[in-house]
Amino acid sequence: MTTVAGVAGVLIILAILWEAFETVVLPRRVTRRVRLARLFYRSGWRLWGMASHAIRHRGRREAFLSYFGPLSMLVLFAAWALSLIVGFALVHVGFGSQLAAPQRQIGLGTDIYLSGTTFFTLGLGDVIPRSAAARAITVAESGVGFGFLAMVIAYLPVLYQAFSRREVRVSVLDAWAGSPPAAGELLRRLGTADREVLLASFLEEWEIWSAELLETMVSYPVLGYFRSQHDNQSWLAALTAVLDACAVMVSGIEAPSINRAPLAFAMARHAVVDLCQVFNTPPLYPDRDRLPETDRRRLWASLRDAGWRMREDEASMARLGELRDMYEPYVNALASRLLMPLPTWLPADGARDNWQRTAWRTIGTDHREPVARRG
Repeated sequence: MTTVAGVAGVLIILAILWEAFETVVLPRRVTRRVRLARLFYRSGWRLWGMASHAIRHRGRREAFLSYFGPLSMLVLFAAWALSLIVGFALVHVGFGSQLAAPQRQIGLGTDIYLSGTTFFTLGLGDVIPRSAAARAITVAESGVGFGFLAMVIAYLPVLYQAFSRREVRVSVLDAWAGSPPAAGELLRRLGTADREVLLASFLEEWEIWSAELLETMVSYPVLGYFRSQHDNQSWLAALTAVLDACAVMVSGIEAPSINRAPLAFAMARHAVVDLCQVFNTPPLYPDRDRLPETDRRRLWASLRDAGWRMREDEASMARLGELRDMYEPYVNALASRLLMPLPTWLPADGARDNWQRTAWRTIGTDHREPVARRG
């Protein structure tokens, strides 16, 4: 039994160290289907999502869902640490628990206690190894524990910096496309501005953002569960709105300034396809058309009023359908998986941007805000 315990302990240690390496250190997608972290997140998110359905209030439900990303990361770290402690304790058992503890009876509990104090580098000294093998195991565990804590300390700032960079662009889109973002509103505002100057830079920035989003979330998939500050914003909604806008530019708009739209569309589509692979989520067609013909006509009319020259021939409509089929099943699958609603093509009537609203009231035409009384 001691031999079995020792082998089991070594396997646990190797499995956890390899899992931590793939999750935190390795900067690429892991194609191996059986992974502890993937199983943890899939089962944990499924239970968390089921619990969220009991919350009727949208704001409270979004707040509840927003806890999962940070909390699951801490729970995963704790599970790794506990598994390593148990693994090293089993290795001690495999070598016959060669420990000295004057005030204790040597057993599995003593092995776990020594392993825990060694892993967290406490060095209390009330239980000490009394053989060369036990001392070697203790030294090895102290090195692993120190490295594990250093990895966690270094990982968190990198993760939150990546989250911050992602959310800056999501917040910027509020002034361009409304809240939540809508492709029709984005193109309308671009059409009324100095489009030749703004459109090319806008498409370039979002092409780069899509590439950064893909790279950071391939390296750190947990970022997919981190939700935006506002309930009506998300990285998925922003990416979908950009894809919608690019699809309209490529298929239905006549303007020389949109020649960068196919590049932005290609990068954004690449991102959603690869992210579906990261989250092991196959494409899923929407239950209903996101752009029925009546809304499509309204969208085209709105864009004509904004100054765009629109094509409405059969070939253009077929091209729009082809482009939508290239990304809508993927963004719909991610929306279903992450419980993030997809944006509409047209903004809701009377919708206000987030910058036009406060916790007290919506800004009116005079743009005056209530001021707290002094004293």
